[in-house]
Amino acid sequence: MSSRDAGTGAAGFAPARASCVASGLGGDDIHLWWFGHDRHRGRAPLKALLAAYLDVEPDALSLVDDAHGRPHLAGRHGLHFNWSHSGSHAMVAVARALPALGVDIEQRRARPRVLELARRFFAEREHAALQQLPPIDRNDAFLRLWTAKEAVLKAHGRGLAYGLERVEFAVGDGAVRPLRFRGEVGGPDQWQCVALAPDAAVVGTLAWRGPPRRICRFSPMDGDFAGA
Repeated sequence: MSSRDAGTGAAGFAPARASCVASGLGGDDIHLWWFGHDRHRGRAPLKALLAAYLDVEPDALSLVDDAHGRPHLAGRHGLHFNWSHSGSHAMVAVARALPALGVDIEQRRARPRVLELARRFFAEREHAALQQLPPIDRNDAFLRLWTAKEAVLKAHGRGLAYGLERVEFAVGDGAVRPLRFRGEVGGPDQWQCVALAPDAAVVGTLAWRGPPRRICRFSPMDGDFAGA
């Protein structure tokens, strides 16, 4: 895995630097960008980043949402992406020839109702595993579960409507791993799930369906990030 500094600019990164990075996106790569999110700017930074990969002006791109609210680039570009934002943070995953690509992040904060939420939306074994954890570890484990599930379901295309309980993960040792997936999403052996923690404030997961790929990570926020 590699990391580089993407620079900064009006869109959250320098377009010239992003274009240089974009030229290195190989067929077996996933580029993962982490940058600040401003809700008042909406999708403008996302469009600027994608425009750098396609070597066009941002205004030349059109983002359209599918029936499940997932944005896509209009037209045939061969470029696939997914993005997530929480609080003041955003993350974008970009790849070629990889339509089943999903990323989800959550800003760390206290969630006193995690067991209630897990009982309502997660698989029984996941809820039981969270119950067994010390309260100090439970919130973080819940966020790792949530982001892993949502990243897979975003990559699959149906999002939360598919059912969080239908993609089940094992919880233990501060990490989660695919355990049992049901329905057309396919078996857990068909998926790659990479835990993300770009800094102490954010938990996330990158997921895609297919063989392993090289992940190259870029951030204009305080330099590079390892994301382990």
